[in-house]
Amino acid sequence: MQNTLTDLIRLQEKAYGPGRAAYSRIDVAGKKCVATSWGEFRRDVDRMAYALEILGIQPGEMVAVVAHNCPEILITDFACYRNRAVPVSIYATSSPEQIQFIVNDAGAQAIVVGSQALYRAVRSVMPQCPRLKKIIAIDPDIEFDNDDTVSLRFSEVLELGSVASPDCMADVDIRTAEATPDDVATLIYTSGTTGEPKGAVLTHSCFTAALDKHREMLTQLSDADTSVCFLPLSHIFEKAWTYFCLSMGMHVYINSNPKEIQEAIPLAKPTCMCSVPRFWEKVYTAVQEKIAGMKGIQKVMVQRALKVGAKRNLEYKRLGLEVPKLLEMEYRFYDKKIFAKVRHVIGMDNGRFFPTAGAPISGNIVEFLKAIGLNIVVGYGLSETTATVSFYPDVDYVIGSVGNPLPGVQVKIGENNEILVKGPTVMRGYHNRPEENAKVFTADGWFRTGDAGLFDHSGSLVLTERIKDLFKTSNGKYIAPQAIESRLGEDRYIEQVAVIGDQRKYVTAIIIPAFGALKEYAQKKGITFDSIEDLVQNSEIRKFIAERIERMQKGLAGFEKIKRFTLLPREFSIETGELTNTLKIRRPVINSLYANEIEAMYC
Repeated sequence: MQNTLTDLIRLQEKAYGPGRAAYSRIDVAGKKCVATSWGEFRRDVDRMAYALEILGIQPGEMVAVVAHNCPEILITDFACYRNRAVPVSIYATSSPEQIQFIVNDAGAQAIVVGSQALYRAVRSVMPQCPRLKKIIAIDPDIEFDNDDTVSLRFSEVLELGSVASPDCMADVDIRTAEATPDDVATLIYTSGTTGEPKGAVLTHSCFTAALDKHREMLTQLSDADTSVCFLPLSHIFEKAWTYFCLSMGMHVYINSNPKEIQEAIPLAKPTCMCSVPRFWEKVYTAVQEKIAGMKGIQKVMVQRALKVGAKRNLEYKRLGLEVPKLLEMEYRFYDKKIFAKVRHVIGMDNGRFFPTAGAPISGNIVEFLKAIGLNIVVGYGLSETTATVSFYPDVDYVIGSVGNPLPGVQVKIGENNEILVKGPTVMRGYHNRPEENAKVFTADGWFRTGDAGLFDHSGSLVLTERIKDLFKTSNGKYIAPQAIESRLGEDRYIEQVAVIGDQRKYVTAIIIPAFGALKEYAQKKGITFDSIEDLVQNSEIRKFIAERIERMQKGLAGFEKIKRFTLLPREFSIETGELTNTLKIRRPVINSLYANEIEAMYC
């Protein structure tokens, strides 16, 4: 079996010609996209590959990369694959301590850094990283320390590769030819919600199997499609999705600043893009806010349009049924007059396929997006499974589920309803973690995901809770906090939620309001405040949020409902340790930091 990634860029240049665009860097400030051809991409990958050989990187050795999304990450990845070396991506939001841990755990020989701040972070911990020998700086404006004798600029490294000797080039070609499916492709470090991050060892065979199966299933996508690289490339979802897009010959648009995604998407106008549910929650609340502000015939028309869209796309298209002619005509009218305009504002005029995973997403949001013609495809996966375990099929998908298992990936339900996975995309194990590996694999080789779920009557996989997050009240009732948090996340006035209640007599929550929306509400109601602290402590605001929480909890059992809550004047952040690099809540940290506030809710 040939490794898909090892010589992918060269093969794509041959397939599409050197002049066709492979990727573009999105320049939000300049309101343009700067394209790079397959020929230029291949040239840079080869130069980087030769330079790594000259710098002494051997097959099997690790090269760390810590940077916000940029083409240099992909160049480094594929240069490593040409050398049988192993790129290890680190989140650009990582602390110096986290960078130090991963560099040492992986045993990285070199590290590619994206910015001045990341250069400083690496320099500060380099004395504690004995195997780290080289720093390669992407941003040309990075200022090196006066005593720095180990750093090179990315442009200098490419120049080094451009004058490589014939022997060097031949050595790299030999390494490429000798690559095997069992070679380690990368280590993907988990977010570490409850402890130190662990490096999932993904082999080339894992990626080859994943890419092959996705090409087999996603026949609606082709090299005519375009995608925006939005999530961090250190996230397995984005890394695997971007590799898939490149393997399909798609034009990939690279967004370097996640905070600029709303400006970046209209510039790229992607037909597909992977994202986490929070992105769609914000789209949903923004559109709902617009609808709420409408009046008269306009509002009636939009509400009718949504009913027609839901009937057509959920009751007929979802089930593979022929749409009645009158319904189709009415839908086309509303699609042209309303839905197309909504999609245009979002920047998804030509959107066709939008996979989402990484956290629970409300069925209400999925139904709304489907109604307006955005093909959101809910799935489930993990770092340890090379991303996808399951996702919605084209037809007969069940809203509320995470779809059907990827062909070739076996899924079953084990003890405590835990989802178990086996197949060619499952990791070899955690790097340097023999004891952990013994825990996460059953005796007969099934990977324990840590997620609980079930198969419904249609054979769709349904997630019920994250087992480690599941807690029990003092009354013996089990609570799945993620489900409650996801439900409240639909509300335009609520930004973040941490549900509390382990061994407590009732459920409470720490809530971060959406400050912009809350300020607007306060001004509209004549509520005066001097600061955010004043705003969240205001009795009228608390009453307003309480009423919204009560409405959002409709249908929950009494013991599941939030009885008391605390509003905080600032967001949870990665810097304070409250969130992981993938924006998951670190519950132990929140329980510790807000112990006083939590105790006050139980007095």
